Amino acid sequence: MDHDLKGRVAVITGASAGIGEATAERLAAQGMDLVLGARRLERLEEIATRLREAHGVAVTPAVLDVCDAASCDAFARTVADVAADRGVEVLVGNAGLARGVARLAEGTADDERDWETMFETNVMGLLRVIRRLVPDMVARRRGTVVNVGSLAGIETYEGGGVYCATKSSVRVISRALRLELLGTGVKVSCVNPGLVETEFSMVRFEGDQAKADSVYAGMTPLTGDDIAASIEWIASLPRPMNIEEVTLYPTDQVSAQKVHRST
Repeated sequence: MDHDLKGRVAVITGASAGIGEATAERLAAQGMDLVLGARRLERLEEIATRLREAHGVAVTPAVLDVCDAASCDAFARTVADVAADRGVEVLVGNAGLARGVARLAEGTADDERDWETMFETNVMGLLRVIRRLVPDMVARRRGTVVNVGSLAGIETYEGGGVYCATKSSVRVISRALRLELLGTGVKVSCVNPGLVETEFSMVRFEGDQAKADSVYAGMTPLTGDDIAASIEWIASLPRPMNIEEVTLYPTDQVSAQKVHRST
């Protein structure tokens, strides 16, 4: 690792499971103090206790609903208190979700509510966090923003049009932010995973375990830790080096819809 992260502060949204939890584990192992945000405070507290004991770092769990501006304000105040004179070194915008697989012309009123939730969480939620936390990074002229996109933001598929649109927005927002921050010393990256086995599919299929399992049937998906490893790598690069975008696939996947599955 070329950039020493020990003693610096990382902020992770969507940190209660999956990629966010795995990223917290990796950055804590680098000696970073953490502020973890998600809606499930009890789960965050469990993670915080484990990381404190394992790595001897300070971990602050805080309720964060990125769909709620007041919640984002409160979270930003917590971050400011923790970061204080150090500032935020790494901001990982990981909060996001998928809901349903409705085709656009066949959507119901329930599907429309799911579409609104995806846009509120994946797009507006990301913007709310950026607006509140990145200005201080700019003022300090240092730091790395890593937004978690998706292969779905690069390729579109039937039944995923709205989710794909939101993750395409994450890529566009990340690129725009990098353009706007040119010369400030703040780096911006977007990480786009293919199939990753986390709670993601359980959320998408509203707790239907069989449907969630079918997404990964007969193939070996990526893990949350695989994606966290790439985020750790990006955060640890020398300050003059910026990885703008990286796309990660399982070996068994070459596109959004082309996956090798053993029989």
